[in-house]
Amino acid sequence: MSQMHHPPHPGAILREDVLPELGMSMSRAARELGVSRVTLSRVIHEHAAISPRMALKLEAWFDRLGYQGGRAETWLQMQMAHDLWKMRHGEAA
Repeated sequence: MSQMHHPPHPGAILREDVLPELGMSMSRAARELGVSRVTLSRVIHEHAAISPRMALKLEAWFDRLGYQGGRAETWLQMQMAHDLWKMRHGEAA
């Protein structure tokens, strides 16, 4: 059986894909999401997990922007996959 690749932290997807595609700074994204820059920075730099509250904020924000960014469940599933992989491979989640 082949070893599963390391699922990315959802913050990495926001940092590397979503914000550049939207042409948006972290400060502006935090403002539009209704969270502090520090809160968003912790997620984007993979120091904090996507919480259910953040997942819902992302879903609503993407809907307002007309951006196909995924439902809250998708973001939570990505976080869960990342955390489970880390636990299975002996890394702290």
